[in-house]
Amino acid sequence: MNQPYSQPVEEQAPKNGGLALLALAISAFGIGTTEFVPVGLLASIASDLNIGITLAGLIISGYAIGVAVGAPILTALTNRMNRKTLLMALMVVFIGGNMVSAMSTSFELLIVARFITAFSHGVFFSIGATIAVQLVPPHKKASAIALMFTGLTVATVTGVPLGTFIGQAFGWRATFFAVAALGVVSIIASFFLIPKDLKQSPPAKFSDMKKLLTNGRLMLGFLITALGYGGTFVAFTYLTPIMQDVTKISPSLISVVLLVYGIAVAIGNAVGGKLANENPAKALFYMFIVHAAVMIIMSFMIPFKVAGLVAIVLMGLLAFMNVPGLQLYIVQLAEKYVPAAVDVASALNIAAFNIGIALGATIGGLVADSIGLVHTPWVGGIMVIIAVILTAISRRLEAN
Repeated sequence: MNQPYSQPVEEQAPKNGGLALLALAISAFGIGTTEFVPVGLLASIASDLNIGITLAGLIISGYAIGVAVGAPILTALTNRMNRKTLLMALMVVFIGGNMVSAMSTSFELLIVARFITAFSHGVFFSIGATIAVQLVPPHKKASAIALMFTGLTVATVTGVPLGTFIGQAFGWRATFFAVAALGVVSIIASFFLIPKDLKQSPPAKFSDMKKLLTNGRLMLGFLITALGYGGTFVAFTYLTPIMQDVTKISPSLISVVLLVYGIAVAIGNAVGGKLANENPAKALFYMFIVHAAVMIIMSFMIPFKVAGLVAIVLMGLLAFMNVPGLQLYIVQLAEKYVPAAVDVASALNIAAFNIGIALGATIGGLVADSIGLVHTPWVGGIMVIIAVILTAISRRLEAN
């Protein structure tokens, strides 16, 4: 098996590796905030732009589609760029997209701005994962990816509830202006902390993308990512309406609940990274089983305040636990089957994550409109059950 990252440990774990990972985490924090903060602002945006809550949900699913479209294509197109320069350029796109979002006067313009902002997200996490594993010893690859994604999870701990609070106090537009400011901080962090001499991947070709998309083992991996991760978003996309209309939580407490949810997400991400270090496929199989059970039981818990809050925290604990394992598993499969296109494989997996988000958000909207918000968790649980089955199949195939 050709492993592009099997260099000597000295080269993989530079002395400033921790600071470089911190810079990646800071950028991930800004990106994670802009991706998920609309969850707490859907009602305000819908009211201000005179649209329904389900249509407002497209602000999240439309962003996810932008990531899915932009990640593999733009990662391939920018493959020859210096990694540090590319990271900083992506944050310029991020800042511009959020500024336009903040100044949008129509739902259509907001959707376009979100779609373009998503391009920075897709490429960042595609190359970020492959950069992160260069900065640590081989046995800590999943933990390095988890640390980078900690920025994403910390965004759910502080960025989303704080953005929700800002939106409630000063209007949803103020939130997007604040997120744009995070982009400025990210550029500064990248400039000072990211090494200049990061390893360049072999030049990517669109023919490599074709090889990835026609490889059954990798396509199975992408499908596992989309379903296993996306199942959460059937309910999470509409978490604020669920808390208000089903669990009957006071709107003034929504930011607090989102904060607790985010803390659970951060804990789950760290635990998931450690569990996936040795055998990501095995870890994912058991994570998904627990995740599916929680999602199904959640539908019976959310009509009650205390039980509903417990279910929301449990969902948060499991929502991102699978992310490091999913990303590492795809990198490992790509190293084995298409070693010249590991970056592009990582990008396609980021696309798969976001196809899962878009699929989950869309299904959640359909469920909410047809049979009610209370049913969104168990429907998401069915998606995760399918991921359990597919993970078992993938494990068996790779064991042969």
